[in-house]
Amino acid sequence: MTKAYTQKAWSLTDLFPAADSQELKAAIKELETRAAALETKRPLLTDKISQQEFLSLINELETLYRIGHRVANYAELWFAMDTQNQVALGLVARTEQLLSEIQNRTLFFSLWWKDLADGIAAPLMANAGDYRYWLEEMRHFKPHTLTEPEEKIINTKNVTGVSALNTLYDSFTNRYVFKVEVAGEVKELTRGELMSLVRSDDPDLRARAYQELYKVYGDDAPILGQMYQTIVRDWRNEEVTLRHHKTPISARNLANDLPDEVIDLLLETCRRNTSVFERFFKLKARLLGVEKLRRYDIYAPVAKADKDYDYTKAAAKVLESFSQFDERFAQLAERVFAEDHLDAEVRKGKQGGAFCATATPDLTPWVLLNYQGKTDDVATMAHELGHAIHSMLAEHHSLFTQHANLPLAETASTFGEMMLVDRLLAEEPDEKVRRDLLFKQMDDAYATIQRQAFFALFEKQAHQMVIDGASVDEISAAYMENLKTQFGDAVEVADEFRYEWVSIPHIYGVPFYVYAYTFGQLLVLSLYKQYKAEGESFKPRYIQLLSAGGSESPMKILADAGVDVRQPAFWQGGFDVLSEMVDKLEKM
Repeated sequence: MTKAYTQKAWSLTDLFPAADSQELKAAIKELETRAAALETKRPLLTDKISQQEFLSLINELETLYRIGHRVANYAELWFAMDTQNQVALGLVARTEQLLSEIQNRTLFFSLWWKDLADGIAAPLMANAGDYRYWLEEMRHFKPHTLTEPEEKIINTKNVTGVSALNTLYDSFTNRYVFKVEVAGEVKELTRGELMSLVRSDDPDLRARAYQELYKVYGDDAPILGQMYQTIVRDWRNEEVTLRHHKTPISARNLANDLPDEVIDLLLETCRRNTSVFERFFKLKARLLGVEKLRRYDIYAPVAKADKDYDYTKAAAKVLESFSQFDERFAQLAERVFAEDHLDAEVRKGKQGGAFCATATPDLTPWVLLNYQGKTDDVATMAHELGHAIHSMLAEHHSLFTQHANLPLAETASTFGEMMLVDRLLAEEPDEKVRRDLLFKQMDDAYATIQRQAFFALFEKQAHQMVIDGASVDEISAAYMENLKTQFGDAVEVADEFRYEWVSIPHIYGVPFYVYAYTFGQLLVLSLYKQYKAEGESFKPRYIQLLSAGGSESPMKILADAGVDVRQPAFWQGGFDVLSEMVDKLEKM
C-alpha cells in the first residue's frame, strides 16, 4: 500500500519552536557568549601554537558557526514561506547584521591562518583531520585577502549594501501577480503557476504566458536593471579592484576551486555546440507543424500528453526510482518527508521555484517546491531531494566540509532526475507520454546546459558593459544578441525577451553561479553513461563522490571518479551524448 503524502508547508521546529521562542533568544545570546570567549583565544595564534590548541580553537569556531547557521536558516526559511511577511523580513535583516558582526569578531583566525608561513601551516593542516581541505582552500585566498580593518568594513557594508539589495529584489519580484486568460477566464497566477503554462499544448496560451511574464518584469526593468548595475559595480569594486582577481568570473572560479581555463573551456565548448540544440529545435518545429519555432515554443510538448501526478503518486515514483538505484537513497529522501522538512504548497507570497537548504550536518535538509502536478514538478521533486541525499551522504563531515562546491553540488540532483525519467519511461504504456518524456529530457538538457552557459556568457559581457557605463536598454539589447547567437536560425525570438535577464535571480544573488548547472549536467551525462555501461560496479565510486561533500578539492574528487575536466574531449563527450539523443528522436 502506497504511503500517503500531504502537500503542505514545512515545519521549522527542528531549528526553533517560533520566532519569539526562548530557544531562539537563547541561541542569539549564546552566539555573543561564544564569540566573546573565542576572542580571548587570539593570543594563542602564533608560530608556536600546538596542534591541540589549533584543533580546539577550530572546534570552538565550528560550534559558534553551527549556532549561527541555525539562526540564519530559521530566518531565511521562514521568510521563504511568505516573502511579504514583514516580521520574517525583519528577522532576516537582524540575523544578517548579527552574523556579520560575528564574522568580523572571528575574522582574526582566517587572516592569521592565511598569513602563516607554509612551513608552519603544512603540519597543522596535515593533522587537522576532516578540516584539512577547508584549511587548504582558505589559504588559496591569501593573495586576495585584505587587512583585518578592511575585511571588517566589507562585511559590515554588505549587510546594508549588496545583501540588502538582493533581499529587496526578492521582495519586489515575489510580490508580482501575473494575469493570464486561461480557458476563457482571466486568472491571477504566481510565477510558478505561470511557468507551468509555457509547457502547455496551446501555442497561444504559451505566448500569452511569456508575454505577461516579461510585460510585468519589463515594466520594472529600469528599476531591476539599476539594482543589477549596482550589484555588478559592487562585485567589481570588491573582487577585482580591492581583491585583485584577474576577472569578475575568476572570483567565482576560485570560490569553486576550479581553474579559470577549465571554465573557459566549458563555456567555449557550449558556444561551439549551438548546432546540437538548433537541430533539436528544428525537429520540434517539424513535429509541431510550424515552419520555425518561436521562443514561446521551446518547451512545447510534441504530443498531447497532459498527464498529471497527484502529490502522493509523485512522491512514490521518486522514492521508487531512488530505491531502484540504491535503497539507502530512498531512505534518506524519506527522512525529508517524515520530518516535515518539505514545503510543496503553492501560495501567494511564497518564494518561487525550488531549492534545498542544509542548515547544519546533524539536521535533515529542508526542501522547497511549488508542486502543481505536472511531469516537470515530479522531476523537480527528484532534483531537490537529490540535493538532500547528497547533503545527507556527507553529513559525517564538519560544517566547513559537508557542502560540495557549486558545480559538483548539481551532481546528485541531476542524476536523481535521470533515474526518475528512466523509471517513468519503463512504466509508461502510452507512446505519446513516452515521446513527451524523451523530448522533455532534451528540453531540460537545453535549460540546464546551453541556457545556463549563455547566461554565464551574458554575465561576462554585462559586467564589462556596466563598468563601461552601459544603460539598462543597452544591456537588454546585448541580451537579445546573446539569444540570437544561442538559437541561430532555429528559433524566432520576440522583442519582449530582451527583459528575460532581469527575471533571473541567480545573476543578482550569486554572480556567475549559473555555469555550475552546465558543469553539473555535462558531468552527470558522463557519469550516467558510465552507470549504464558498468551497472553495480559503478555505484560505490559514485556514492564515494557524493559522500566526499566538500572535504576534497573538486579536481581531486573528479579525478578519483575517473573524470578529467581539463580535456576538451570530456566536455565534447557530453554534447556527443546529446547529439545521439537528437538522432534517436529524429528516427522516432
